Amino acid sequence: MTGLTRSLANYAPARRAGDFIFVSGASARQPDDTIPGAKLVDGAWVTDIRLQTDATLARIDNVLATHGATLDDLVEVNVFLVDMADYAGMNEIWNQRFADPLRAPARTTVAVKQLPRPEFVVEIRAVAHRPR
Repeated sequence: MTGLTRSLANYAPARRAGDFIFVSGASARQPDDTIPGAKLVDGAWVTDIRLQTDATLARIDNVLATHGATLDDLVEVNVFLVDMADYAGMNEIWNQRFADPLRAPARTTVAVKQLPRPEFVVEIRAVAHRPR
């Protein structure tokens, strides 16, 4: 799993089923366990949704690469935000990565109470289609 962060539980970062690749929920956590867009200041997490969204999409792109796919192959995405106030910042990065709305994946964005670590503000799960 070169360049990929090992999961904390026993599940695959992605699983292929025919021509579809199902990507497990991904965060911005890096192989060295750092999280771009998160730093502890005076005992509280200061987060940057733009940095975390960009790092999370990069992580998904790396996972897809292990299956011969890229972000261009995404067909459906679910975005989980801890705070809907981050929606505009997430969209800013999203629109950079997916400039053409006709080629962007279908997307649902929902607010969740929390994610597995307090410094995570976004998690993304995805489905890609890439013929073998």
